[in-house]
Amino acid sequence: MLSLDSPLWARMQHAYGDAADIPALLRQLGSLPDATGESEPWFTLWSALAHQGDVYSASFAAVPHVVAALATQPLAATATYFQFPAWVEICRQRQELDVEPELAPAYFGALARLPALAAAASARTWDHEMLACVLAAIAAAKGGADMAEAALELTPERAEAYREWLEDQ
Repeated sequence: MLSLDSPLWARMQHAYGDAADIPALLRQLGSLPDATGESEPWFTLWSALAHQGDVYSASFAAVPHVVAALATQPLAATATYFQFPAWVEICRQRQELDVEPELAPAYFGALARLPALAAAASARTWDHEMLACVLAAIAAAKGGADMAEAALELTPERAEAYREWLEDQ
């Protein structure tokens, strides 16, 4: 994965310009900070790296760092640690973007770790948000962007409506 000290961050882009500010935000993930509402660093990371469905070169460089933070304590990580890499991959597939060759091995390697991290995180109780984000991460890791996006929209009410629809078929 790209070192947080690499000068390449300043050459990469995010929604607001160059990505020189991203390494400082990613360093904060080591303590698995809260990811609810507008809490930092997540609010800025989402805003810059997955802005309104757009992803950038810095998004692909950031995903391995997010997954590495998740891997340190999968039982303590919140849903966002699964949601973010899933959403970046959903957007990448939707936009048919290529990952730069120097970032591709770490990016795709990080995605490939998500199913095992989901299994590691499964030892604790999940609310519906965690379940939806983990399902999305697994689907995205396996190349199913449409299924991943559907999983992110899944709520208990929508699941019940879907089950009722299936029974009517």
